[in-house]
Amino acid sequence: MTLADHLATGTTTVARAWALTRADGASLGFTDHDRDLSFDGMTFRAEAGLTARALEQVTGLAVDNSEAVGALRDAGLTEADIMAGRYDGAELTIWEVNWQDMAERRVLFRGSLGEITRTGDAFRAELRGLSEALNQQGGRVYHAACSAVLGDGACRFDTSAPGYSAEVALAGRAEDALIFDGLDAFVPGWFTHGRLTALSGQAQGLVALIRFDQGTAARRITLWDALRAPVAAGDLFRLEAGCDKQAATCRNKFGNFLNFRGFPHIPGEDWLSAYPKADQANTGGSWRS
Repeated sequence: MTLADHLATGTTTVARAWALTRADGASLGFTDHDRDLSFDGMTFRAEAGLTARALEQVTGLAVDNSEAVGALRDAGLTEADIMAGRYDGAELTIWEVNWQDMAERRVLFRGSLGEITRTGDAFRAELRGLSEALNQQGGRVYHAACSAVLGDGACRFDTSAPGYSAEVALAGRAEDALIFDGLDAFVPGWFTHGRLTALSGQAQGLVALIRFDQGTAARRITLWDALRAPVAAGDLFRLEAGCDKQAATCRNKFGNFLNFRGFPHIPGEDWLSAYPKADQANTGGSWRS
């Protein structure tokens, strides 16, 4: 018997089961049934404080009209992890399952968590279907700066190469800056526009972009957005060299100009408003800076 056959009987024993997979690979299972369910190698815990509103899936590219609503009372679903952003963009699959015969089930929704808000001891998360990605602008932008991210498939630079990253313990904090010692081998500003990854402590696994790298013996690292979890002296971090996406930086700092994904010789906006002048050679040839 299939789930459709079971539903056609008119007397049903169905429940919903949720599988949530974070970007760091951690997986959690929940169900609105009063007992734990198990299938596909995962246990879906009952009374986990996670429920859903009526699921309304729409055609087109609009966000599916549904939300996950829950209380922060499950051992695996903590306020600290939610506030740290560990569930942002987490993959989500929702099943409707016959809890008497769990082979009878169907997928109701597959997508990801969107905006998460918190009120008191409860949270509310927007559900985004697979078509949400098609609603975002795509295509290549033609401008002078590189469109790749340092170390990605387009850039192809190995950020683990000697001299381009460092693992160092946090020495302390000063106002909005993180203080690190032991970075004397790197010139000041080497990590500006780079990336910082927490390797230990409460913020382990979180990533932030570096705004400024200042100082010499004691380096002050300022982030664009603060890590959304507490950090303490002794926590280990990985710092990666920064790239401002300019052609000269790609050539001189990284030796990676063959993979540069910008157009450094494209005319600027001032060229669009240029006009002929008697004392200049306006031959109609190619523009040169």
